Amino acid sequence: MKDPRSIIIRPIISEHSFDMMGDNTYTFEVAKDANKIEIAQAVEELFDVTVVKVNTANVKAKPKRVRWVTGKTRTWKKAMVTIAEGESIEIFAS
Repeated sequence: MKDPRSIIIRPIISEHSFDMMGDNTYTFEVAKDANKIEIAQAVEELFDVTVVKVNTANVKAKPKRVRWVTGKTRTWKKAMVTIAEGESIEIFAS
């Protein structure tokens, strides 16, 4: 098994992700080669919670421009992790 810290890169903090926390769903940026089973095991090990469901999405690059130079943003993978009822991840609690 891979190191959980190499699978879970960072939490995603946005208005939509905060709304989803009411339903016990937390959003993370994950490694592009990680599958749903590895993501679930990493979240369970890092945050000591029970994972119920994992949804993933590949975020495509967007075209960006700075003056006359064009380029693209990077592609990355997002995971929406639903945890068991009554549990929470403490880093998000205020």
